[in-house]
Amino acid sequence: MARSHRPTQRNCKNGRVIDAQNSRRHSSRPQRPAVNTDTLVDAEADDVPAAEPTRVTGLRALAYLGLCLVLIGLNLRTVFSSFSAVLPEVTSDAVLPGWAVVVLTTVPVTLLGVFAPLAPVLARRFGAERVLLGAMAVLTAGLLLRPAEIPGAGHLPALFAGTAACGAAIALCNVLLPGLVKRDFPHRLGLMGGLYTTAICASAALGAGFTYPVFSATGQWTSALWFWAVPAAVVLLLLLPVAVRQRHGQHKAVRDGVNVWRSAVAWQVTIFMVLQAMMSFSVFAWLAPILRERGVDGGTAGLIVSVSIVLQMLGSLFAPALAARFRDQRVINTVVALMTGGGFALSIFGPLELIWVWTGLLGLGQGSLTAVALTMIMLRTRDGHTAAHLSGMMQGVGYGLGSTGTLLVGQLHQGTGSFAAAGLLFLAVGTLAAVFGYRAGRDRFVGG
Repeated sequence: MARSHRPTQRNCKNGRVIDAQNSRRHSSRPQRPAVNTDTLVDAEADDVPAAEPTRVTGLRALAYLGLCLVLIGLNLRTVFSSFSAVLPEVTSDAVLPGWAVVVLTTVPVTLLGVFAPLAPVLARRFGAERVLLGAMAVLTAGLLLRPAEIPGAGHLPALFAGTAACGAAIALCNVLLPGLVKRDFPHRLGLMGGLYTTAICASAALGAGFTYPVFSATGQWTSALWFWAVPAAVVLLLLLPVAVRQRHGQHKAVRDGVNVWRSAVAWQVTIFMVLQAMMSFSVFAWLAPILRERGVDGGTAGLIVSVSIVLQMLGSLFAPALAARFRDQRVINTVVALMTGGGFALSIFGPLELIWVWTGLLGLGQGSLTAVALTMIMLRTRDGHTAAHLSGMMQGVGYGLGSTGTLLVGQLHQGTGSFAAAGLLFLAVGTLAAVFGYRAGRDRFVGG
């Protein structure tokens, strides 16, 4: 059963949500998004009855809700970039074996895929707002636990447990947040979609840029990692009144339409997502250590990574709009995939004097690649239900297999003693991404 009603107007005077039938005529072709807000896929698209927007009592409460959602986004990538910013210090002080470093950089990405399918199930049972609250509680606890030292056991058990908790919590937020943004702000979707996606990129930049300065100021890598529990705890407290006052009825899932798992187009898009995730999360996990191994000091390395991620924001803002202007995205998919793979390799092999150029190329390419891969969800599907199923497939498979990128970089570095092999790896991954991006970019749709 398809969801037939979507919120189109919110009466902020009395807090009621007015649902109206979407009067837009449905054509045989999907609407081409002018901006990247159509990548905001509602994970609860199959819910019956349809999930209601968050209850608010006025314009001020609606603005407060928007602030909470953006602040959640601002906490979703710090766990990746903060750890890599002080990885040499953590490895030395905690006496981490090579295999442990590989696992710690791989586990959170793997769990993004493992826990993503659970998010809609939990939302139907408890409500999306309360699941987000629980996820932020787990994220805060994980960030607090991660740097702890257990008497007699050292830092390693807490690092494993805290990192795993963070990965699971971020997975739930990744899936549910876009739907809430789309459902609660249909009249300000461009603004909120832009703020939400920018906040996620900014979180990675903040983690990369501020972790090492905190370490320099305190002299403790544990303090540098504990620091990121503070903003997570603040968001947890801010979200608490929003989640507590929600009333949640019983919902069930009715799955109709295309089976994305049997669609060649869906698999081409998903493999494109896998390959971009391999590069994207390897950048978060390994770019700072790569730069430091090349002789860049910790503070400068963090700044370079932050600037590269800021350039990712620019790519993510403009690439989807460019891709959506055309029925065929083969050229842009190919170009941004080669930019990313080439930028990664040049960051390892290129002259160090031009490192800002190489990492800038990597940032623009990676941001554009991630954004166009997500945009394929809407451009290759005809309706919201198919888009939701394709999104679930892409997140489960994409993040699950995409975590092999960080795993391979770590193993290659451990086995060879340098990142040179990783540079060759990502030349190959970038080339494969270009091949599958070319195929995914053809003017075809999931289900024919």
